[in-house]
Amino acid sequence: MKVLIVGGGGREDALAWKISQSKGVTKVFVAPGNAGTALRAENVPIKADDISALLAFAREKKVDLTVVGPEGPLSAGIVDEFAKAGLRVFGPSKAAAEIEGSKAFSKELMKKYGIPTAEYEVFEDRAAAEAYVREKGAPLVVKADGLAAGKGVIVAETIEEALDGLDRIMGKKEFGAAGNRVVVEECLKGEEASFMAFTDGKTVVPMASAQDHKRVFDGDKGPNTGGMGAYSPAPVVTVRLERQVMDEVMIPTVRAMEKEGRLFKGVLYAGLMIHDGRAKVLEFNGRFGDPETQPVLARLDTDLVAILEAVIDGTLAKADVRWKPESAVCVVIAAGGYPGAYEKGKEIAGLEQAGTREGVIVFHAGTSLRNGKVVTDGGRVLGVTGLGSVIAAAIDRVYAAARDISFEGAQYRKDIGARALETGS
Repeated sequence: MKVLIVGGGGREDALAWKISQSKGVTKVFVAPGNAGTALRAENVPIKADDISALLAFAREKKVDLTVVGPEGPLSAGIVDEFAKAGLRVFGPSKAAAEIEGSKAFSKELMKKYGIPTAEYEVFEDRAAAEAYVREKGAPLVVKADGLAAGKGVIVAETIEEALDGLDRIMGKKEFGAAGNRVVVEECLKGEEASFMAFTDGKTVVPMASAQDHKRVFDGDKGPNTGGMGAYSPAPVVTVRLERQVMDEVMIPTVRAMEKEGRLFKGVLYAGLMIHDGRAKVLEFNGRFGDPETQPVLARLDTDLVAILEAVIDGTLAKADVRWKPESAVCVVIAAGGYPGAYEKGKEIAGLEQAGTREGVIVFHAGTSLRNGKVVTDGGRVLGVTGLGSVIAAAIDRVYAAARDISFEGAQYRKDIGARALETGS
């Protein structure tokens, strides 16, 4: 069986690592991939958003299954194009991917179907948005409506910060066309968690829980990023809370999408805010999270390809989905300056030493090969992931491995998983 993975980040390296272990898989391609996927699969020099070239490649190589990682090609309709050509592809259709592609759409869906979320308003006019901000007062959250690589969300503690956020999104167009509309919503308080589930449009099967760390600096300080690390399981997601999320969020959302004529097949990801033992939805994504996928897949104890095929075939109810009891922690090592401007091409040392540590997997994200050397090629460079019998053991392993790795300007948070330790896990 030949599998094509679309994308080139840490999530795609984790997918390549897991899929290459699947029974019956004889060849894995990754387009465009990175220096890590080159070790596990064959990289293909096609950009993730070049749908026509990807389709031609899949046809030429007689690819049996395509797995789409990033949100961009999903929102552009890659699944529709592959399916139209009679190719098997994992991910939501263009219509279903709008749950991530438009924050306004997802908020309106939640409002219509009574799915718990923050109060909000949607604006296309800067003056109207400013008037609303001044009327409501701070704290508020200002979001670019469209895709912004996880960075189009500004948590404003003051009215001035909210107005600055409007200016960045709608005025300066820092996030391009994603900022043609904004969502301004109440600022929910509590603890965040990531909740991913497989769904074939009917059955919903939750993945192991995870918690992401969005801010760039320790103690959740600094600007939002695509994610600086994650751990699984997340103690805040208790058995009782998981039931609430499934009953009030995940299952109703899948049912709502079907009613809207947008059957959702793939991975539904809910970013949650948990307060007083109950969850509300911050946002939805229509794909595997990054970096949550790294620790979650490290804990998957069954064949991933079998699950993906069950989703495509509508037989998820019969799939075997089991998780290892160990904990997993992923620490993202980023380029200096990220999430702002950063330099590329810095040689990375210590990868081999880190990768040989027991219970450690080094997933590559923004890396490439230059003259036989691995160099930095993005903002989030590596996702060092460690497994341990408990969260403390996983933390010890992952940070020992992170200390092995060095490149000019390297930065990473030193407190990934600390919240889980506070709960005694």
